[in-house]
Amino acid sequence: MLTVRIAGITAYSVPPRWVLVRVTTDTGAAGWGEALLSKRRRAVLGAVADLADNLVGAPAGPIEELWHRMRRGAFFRGGPVLSTAAAAIEQALWDIKGRALGVPVHELFGGPVRERTRVYAWIGGDRPADVVAGARERVAQGFSAVKMNATAELDHIAGAAEVDAVVARVAGLREEFGTGLDVALDFHGRVHRSMVRPLLRELEQFRLMWVEEPLAPGHEDLLPEVARAAGATRIATGERLTSRWDFRTLLERGGVDILQPDVSVTGLSELARICHLAEAHDAAVVPHSPNGPVSLAASLQVAAACLNVPLHEQSLGLHYNTGHGGLPRGEMADYVRDPAPLTPVDGALAVPAGPGLGIEVDEAAVRAADTGWRHPDARWRHPDGRIAEW
Repeated sequence: MLTVRIAGITAYSVPPRWVLVRVTTDTGAAGWGEALLSKRRRAVLGAVADLADNLVGAPAGPIEELWHRMRRGAFFRGGPVLSTAAAAIEQALWDIKGRALGVPVHELFGGPVRERTRVYAWIGGDRPADVVAGARERVAQGFSAVKMNATAELDHIAGAAEVDAVVARVAGLREEFGTGLDVALDFHGRVHRSMVRPLLRELEQFRLMWVEEPLAPGHEDLLPEVARAAGATRIATGERLTSRWDFRTLLERGGVDILQPDVSVTGLSELARICHLAEAHDAAVVPHSPNGPVSLAASLQVAAACLNVPLHEQSLGLHYNTGHGGLPRGEMADYVRDPAPLTPVDGALAVPAGPGLGIEVDEAAVRAADTGWRHPDARWRHPDGRIAEW
């Protein structure tokens, strides 16, 4: 049994928009985790500090008990800020345990069921453009699957020209690559109910991998209706859900083919439970992970041990990493000693072989880059001045 105690928990905010969390023990051992919510960075840093006040001095070994303490210890529970702070700390605790035992974390979840995990890449940016050129670059890099945002701002009643623009982008990819390139569309919660059916009807012909977040959060009860309108197109969602209880309700209501939990919202053990819950409903899981190196490494540990993960997201070359929206530039390789474990080969990532999360975070690089950054709200507007969904 791991008998070390938690000695300190420190959060660092590094470019382009990542919060990396380091947990140290009284023996000097350390592990890393990663939190999300870049647009609420200071709230996340505060949540990590609040949790640290309650965890320093506690044994680092009983991760399940500590997960429940972080998630249930206050009168108010849940929410993305607390959930991502808890998830980052829990990732770091698994990293410590795996390193102490000299094994990858996936061995503690039953061992690998695969040799590699197929991954997809982003194209097109926030307001999708130049998608064919972007896809050519991704295919040249070895990817066989891409995802792009379907639209920019879209009103409740959009014009036929806006629908045609969505269709034209996907048609361009099919004309260029045929069915040799798998394509997913992210509605990003931008599409209102009144526009979902017209878009899905036009898009069914392209045999997409899935349509993601077809409605904004809070409308999950409408997903069965969306699924009926989608015909043969798969529906995916879940990146903003925080626990197995959220996903249980989603599965019980029906209408969703692919779950997309994020390990930096759920934590490692909860992600595994969500995968197994989905398996009982014969649903696929494609983890959400347009994040930094620790989040990807942690998510891959669970993907390695779960049968129903056919594909995985990753952020190599993502628009946010390249200075998009005024953010500083940054890539995963900037913060790890060896980028090989997080570098796709022929569109796939090998099952992590190293101990813990399978990567070596460069602490000096993290400390040097921790100068703070601001990721402002998008403030998208419709032509008449109303706030638009981002």
